[in-house]
Amino acid sequence: MSTWANLGLQDSASPLMEQLIFFHDHALLILVMITVLVGYLMFMLFFNSYINRFLLHGQLIEMIWTILPAIILLFIALPSLRLLYLLDEINEPSVTLKSIGHQWYWSYEYSDFNNVEFDSYMIPTNELANDGFRLLDVDNRIVLPMNSQIRILVTAADVIHSWTVPALGVKVDGTPGRLNQTNFFINRPGLFYGQCSEICGANHSFMPIVIESVPVNYFIKWISNNVNSSLD
Repeated sequence: MSTWANLGLQDSASPLMEQLIFFHDHALLILVMITVLVGYLMFMLFFNSYINRFLLHGQLIEMIWTILPAIILLFIALPSLRLLYLLDEINEPSVTLKSIGHQWYWSYEYSDFNNVEFDSYMIPTNELANDGFRLLDVDNRIVLPMNSQIRILVTAADVIHSWTVPALGVKVDGTPGRLNQTNFFINRPGLFYGQCSEICGANHSFMPIVIESVPVNYFIKWISNNVNSSLD
């Protein structure tokens, strides 16, 4: 999760987020180079006294400042397209999770297991434990296995919501009447926090998401307990 005065991106917890961070650094380096070059040229224009009264055209320099930006844009566009296709790729999932956005909470269904479904509400500030995070902790966390391909299906029951977890590089809009899907791979255990990032109403910032990444044997035990309790 983000911490106080954290200006950079969160530490990645999935291969897709690692690629997004690499692309961010790549694009930022190109932007810095362009800014330095243009800043230097503007600075020199202010302080030189070169005058050419008979200059009517400069075809060579016009060719350079047309072709060079096009080449720079290719260096940004090609990695960006590669990343877009990687984010959209759906591999063979081990677990499918369905997320339904409501005003102002999330509902989850584990589609591969019978009767495992629950609502996830934000814990009010006056009910938080001492080690809880205000506006981020929920009463029912999503439990998912690490080192497994996870498919998530996202929709909404009322207005547009957005299921977003920055550490995993996942942002999926939940639209009423439409089912969107994406996949992610959690490569380490831990707690990962997210929020609804769509402006879906006055309380959209109070729709937190908490994922608890655990080893596969712990996940199987958790699923077994929940299936048995729902059957009882």
